[in-house]
Amino acid sequence: MTPRPAPSLQPTPRVLPALAIALGLGLPLGGGLSIAPLPLAAQSTSAEEAPALLVADDLQITPDRRLIATGNVEALYEGRSLRARRIIYDHDTETLTIEGPITLQDGDYTTVLADQARLDRDLENGILTGARIIMDDQLQLAAVQANQVEGRYTQLYKAAVTSCRTCDTDEPPLWQFRARRVIHDKEERQIYLDGAQFRVLDVPIMYLPRLRLPDPTLERATGFLIPSIESSSQRGTGVKVPYFFRLGDHRDLTLTPYIATETTTLEWRYRQAFTNGRIEFEGAFSHDDFSTERSNRHYLFGEGSFDLPRDFKLNFDIELVNDESYLIDYDYSDKDRLDNEISIYRARRDEWARAALTHFRTLRDNEENTTLPTLAGNLDYERRVFPAGLGGELRFSGGLHSHYRSSDSILDGPDFDVWADGRDVTRLTGSADWLRTWTLPGGVRSTVQSGLALDSTHVNNAGTTSASGDTQLTPSASVTLRWPLAKATRSGVTHVIEPVAQFGWVGGSDPDLPNDESTRVEFDEGNLLSMSRFPETDRRERGFLGAYGISWSRLNPKGLETRLSFGQVWREKDQIERNGTSSFSASSGQRGSTSDLLIAAHVATQNGLSVTARGLFDAGFDTTKAEVRTSWYNDITQLSATYIWLGSDLAEDRPNTISEWAFDASYRMSRHWTGHAEWRYDVATDESVEGGLGVTYTNECVDITLKASRRFTSSTILSPSTDFSLTVGLRGFATRTSDANYARTCRK
Repeated sequence: MTPRPAPSLQPTPRVLPALAIALGLGLPLGGGLSIAPLPLAAQSTSAEEAPALLVADDLQITPDRRLIATGNVEALYEGRSLRARRIIYDHDTETLTIEGPITLQDGDYTTVLADQARLDRDLENGILTGARIIMDDQLQLAAVQANQVEGRYTQLYKAAVTSCRTCDTDEPPLWQFRARRVIHDKEERQIYLDGAQFRVLDVPIMYLPRLRLPDPTLERATGFLIPSIESSSQRGTGVKVPYFFRLGDHRDLTLTPYIATETTTLEWRYRQAFTNGRIEFEGAFSHDDFSTERSNRHYLFGEGSFDLPRDFKLNFDIELVNDESYLIDYDYSDKDRLDNEISIYRARRDEWARAALTHFRTLRDNEENTTLPTLAGNLDYERRVFPAGLGGELRFSGGLHSHYRSSDSILDGPDFDVWADGRDVTRLTGSADWLRTWTLPGGVRSTVQSGLALDSTHVNNAGTTSASGDTQLTPSASVTLRWPLAKATRSGVTHVIEPVAQFGWVGGSDPDLPNDESTRVEFDEGNLLSMSRFPETDRRERGFLGAYGISWSRLNPKGLETRLSFGQVWREKDQIERNGTSSFSASSGQRGSTSDLLIAAHVATQNGLSVTARGLFDAGFDTTKAEVRTSWYNDITQLSATYIWLGSDLAEDRPNTISEWAFDASYRMSRHWTGHAEWRYDVATDESVEGGLGVTYTNECVDITLKASRRFTSSTILSPSTDFSLTVGLRGFATRTSDANYARTCRK
């Protein structure tokens, strides 16, 4: 607060109205009295320290060397601000006697209210009566008496601690701690309670002889986290009590004992940050009686990322489990295929390099790890060059891939392919492409591309179903035409229409080798103009081919965006395998000389609604694939819905049609109540897959969440289950919250 200009000081002890004194100046006041700095110890400090300031409506200096300030009194010193009705400073005892109501602002997050106080000259030691401490506008500590000690400790006697708003009524707070003594350590930012009772609506629930809690300004502190009560049809009824260990500024460990009627489990999580990266591991150990495999089960998930020299990055992830149903039984993860990978990569504007080693493990009961490629290695490099003489862009790429199966069988098992179950594949790939774009008359954009690719493949344990190796050179060339047309209306709406067409040729012929990596082909707007829609280079589209499409976009400056796209691919001939079947699966939309028609649409409104739809339609306009994704987000509603339709396709290991809805929603029903719901429904079988409901009550001092969920599916390793959970969290302890929307208001 800026002091008002001080009038000339008179050597008489009378009331001086509207007086502001710079106490650090030590000005003489007559009769041998001088006002020393507040605190007086500051006399020996450097002159650079800001002096203490006292602002008051009236000031009186008595013959017994006392300064009496009354009326809107405010004292400022070293970040502390004191407001009171009256302050008496005794020069001989160097003490302040303060009459309230008193407001002491200590730093940015702590406010002390009191009726009366007696403090030393530094405002660091003394006694406050009728004191109430408010931390970070959340936590409140009230006591009959509070002692300030060394500016670090605040001792409160017969104290109450709560973060619930209390109004001027006899109604007790929702929860509170009542303690014989409370000590707040400002330096360590900890609160210690002796002889504490935990009360709900003033009813004692629990007695705690000793209790330590973090204050709201502390982000990380060792101690208990929010417990939860859970009930499961498999695990029984139990409680989770997490305990957080702060192992330093850059690492921590959380242990969560989970004790239930059917299981004893210890969950854990370890995190550590380094100068150049981070790691995080989590896992659990369980002993239960409902598993069909084993009674002692465990899992370990981990990930990490590190910056290496010369812009390289190292990533790794670990996923291990000793029981196929453990992750789903305990709701740790819904993954049914695990991967462990370590990779090094570098991404620059004109360069991409990556080396990775990956191990896969399936948890599906209809798959065997021995006949799946469980170990895979990849080495990839791409480079762009812009030659000044030639013009355009040169793209160079190279790759080395290998995958290994533990099976040595040279026979074909009971699956959809015709290849040996124990085959191992190694492939070396290299390519060079040249691209250049011109603008033709009328604004047509033309891009010419030509290239040459080398694929050399070796197959181990190929058996009699395929060759053991092959090397292919694949030349290619294409021309792509785009004609963007734009129009802006008087209202500011912009329309953009862009027809596109591509004509190309790819040489070479497909070798008699297994199709291991291009078994799942997707067709969307991203690869409409690609020279090959196969995801990997073990298969390439050959012969003459073309593609055409058109897109329309409408952009409204008020927030409404609309996009609509159509596209189709034509090729000289279908891509045929040695067994006479197409290299494209039935649901890929790419079989035959003409692909299915691609239709995609996107709508986004200014009120948070977004809808994206995409589908493939055959010549009879029957659906081959379809998906719709919808989301709606605003202040009170969060909604996402997904619908997917996939026809049956044995080539993609899908004997039945998939038609499924998935919903995930939350709705803020009132100021303090929020509802949650999720649901997955299989339309093809007319059965629910899983569902859940929940409700959360939130105010300024508590979070209460009640959830119920049900898994309906079953298999040889899974059984349907129903789960309930109740979580109660006390807000105000190490939970900085700036959202005041949930705070209750007092009635006037």
